[in-house]
Amino acid sequence: MEENTDHGQNNEPHRQPPAKRYIKLKLFSFVMVVFGLVLATAAITFFVLTTGEDKVVEVVSPQKQASKDRKAFEKLYDAYDQMEADYYEDIDETAVIDGAINGMIEALGDPYSDYLNQQEAQQLSESISSSFEGIGAEIQEQNGYINVVSPIKNSPAERAGILPNDTIIAVDGKSIQGMSSSEAVLLIRGEKGTTVTLSIRRGEAVDPVDVKIKRDVIPIETVYAEMLDDGIAHIHITSFSEGTYDELLAALDEMEVAGMKGLVVDVRQNPGGRLDTAIDISDLFVENGKNLFQFAGKGIAPEIYKASGNRKVKIPVALVIDDGSASASEILAAAMKESAKIPLIGVKTFGKGTVQTPKDLADGSNLKLTTAKWLTPDGNWIHKKGIEPDIKVPYPSYAMLPFLDSAMEMKEGMLSPSIKAAEEMLEAVGYEPGEIDGLFDARTELAVKNLQKDLSLDINGILKGDTTYGLMEKLRTKIQEDDPQLMKAKEVLLEKVEK
Repeated sequence: MEENTDHGQNNEPHRQPPAKRYIKLKLFSFVMVVFGLVLATAAITFFVLTTGEDKVVEVVSPQKQASKDRKAFEKLYDAYDQMEADYYEDIDETAVIDGAINGMIEALGDPYSDYLNQQEAQQLSESISSSFEGIGAEIQEQNGYINVVSPIKNSPAERAGILPNDTIIAVDGKSIQGMSSSEAVLLIRGEKGTTVTLSIRRGEAVDPVDVKIKRDVIPIETVYAEMLDDGIAHIHITSFSEGTYDELLAALDEMEVAGMKGLVVDVRQNPGGRLDTAIDISDLFVENGKNLFQFAGKGIAPEIYKASGNRKVKIPVALVIDDGSASASEILAAAMKESAKIPLIGVKTFGKGTVQTPKDLADGSNLKLTTAKWLTPDGNWIHKKGIEPDIKVPYPSYAMLPFLDSAMEMKEGMLSPSIKAAEEMLEAVGYEPGEIDGLFDARTELAVKNLQKDLSLDINGILKGDTTYGLMEKLRTKIQEDDPQLMKAKEVLLEKVEK
């Protein structure tokens, strides 16, 4: 993941990635392409694709703008004049104009288009340039609420148990309902070591739970490789940043030396990133001449991009996906599925098939609009639909249990839905709480005491505080270790390797 927006190309003279060879003459390489809002730099990290020039060429030329018929705006001007003349107090011209722009953006009904006023844009720029700290999660606004697209691997958000589709209701007690993603980011951002409290609602739970997250430096590594047994390598790509392609090549070299016979590529909870990086990586798995993806700008026929690289992965491959795999991750998934016939394993992806272009306005404010959409190699638009896996392997039910409020005391004789969730967690990690019914009985108390013994805590049979944290941490570890999706991918590859 990048610390700030980088308007330059890779300066390494010895390698020119495949995507950079054939993208630079295409239409969208002359604009900044944004694939999401990421709470990684104590604000928003923009993943961009540019021509390497110092400035971004405008999407709409001034000549075309000037020639437009402006009669449609007479109503807006009349309303402003009426307010200025008759409102009982002096109006704040800047606030009114910013409000009008925000209203126009909201009327689009597009969660990816956004407007930052001069102050917000300045705060964002300062945050991005001064730090690479935050909680590490991508968010989006949807129907007036801020939802998590995906936490970033090894980030504070992931360690706190944040999951895709969690809804953030409030930040430090302040409701963020109705806010844009950019506004919410400015509340959640902060320096390493500081704490932010997010009120999270998950699934069908009625009441949100407060989750305290200690901000930290967000990991900049984006590729994690390990060799499983039987010659199957597992490479997890956590985002598509500027250095991800080189990291992946190094990981492939390392795994080949270790005897790799099959490869599981993992883009679960990968919120996306740079488009050029996604194309470079897709090119590794698709035969030259076959489609990688299609780009459809406004009013023009889709442009088709084809594989043309020198290096290819020639061993059996499987891709693991989930509902946190978004945007650039879906470009890779679509290329693998449709052009390389690589099996996709897991659950349906997030479903983001649009491209955003930010533009700095004259006063320092910033307007980010959805300006294009991308299509799969076969011309399918996956927006709001996602990509279905070839082999569906859901997460285990215990992976989607709601948060437990560590401040809430649960003890023998109590009955509540939270106790039922706690019983499910206890059973999942091997503490046998008895019947899963929401009643904290003697069997549940014994299970909690056994847990406290293993955690080296005071043994009182009460579920609260460090005992609750310890239970949720054990559950998180189990989810990571069991990993039925990864095990299925390995099984599929072993069948191919053994043939």
